[in-house]
Formats: sequence, C-alpha cells, structure tokens
Amino acid sequence: MKLIIAIVHDSVNEAVSNGLTSANFRVTYVASTGGFLRKGNSTLLIGLEDEKLDQALQIIRSNCGEITGAGERRAVIFVLKVDQYVHF
Repeated sequence: MKLIIAIVHDSVNEAVSNGLTSANFRVTYVASTGGFLRKGNSTLLIGLEDEKLDQALQIIRSNCGEITGAGERRAVIFVLKVDQYVHF
C-alpha cells in the first residue's frame, strides 16, 4: 500500500481532486501553506494499492496544467510506503 502526499496549487486542486475521484481514488484535501510552491496550495492525501500508483500519478500530472515559466512547479509529490492500514 502507498500514500501519496500531493501538494498542488489551489488553482488546480479541484481538477486534480475530480480526476482522482472520477477514477475511484479516495482523496482527502487539507488546506495548507508553506514553502514548497510559495503560493496558495492544497495538500491531497491519497491512499492506494501499489499497482494503482502509476495511474494516480498520471491523473495528477494530466490535471495540473501546463508549466508556463522556467522553474515553475504545479505540484510536489511524495510517495510513502504504508506498513499498516487500520480502518475503524
């Protein structure tokens, strides 16, 4: 199991979230601030099975829009291995 932590621009949060949920991924949105993207951003938490990782990353990438300037980032992605998952 994996956990994707995706820090995306606020402007693409809705498109990324909708793309993921349309593909039956569960997404938790956390409003966030900080230095990764230096502007308004959102943190998305996505838990998924290992074999779905590439699909989720492609959905995020395709919904982040085009990069228009040198050094511009639309998303910062962390992929973590989940050793245990407990659901109550």
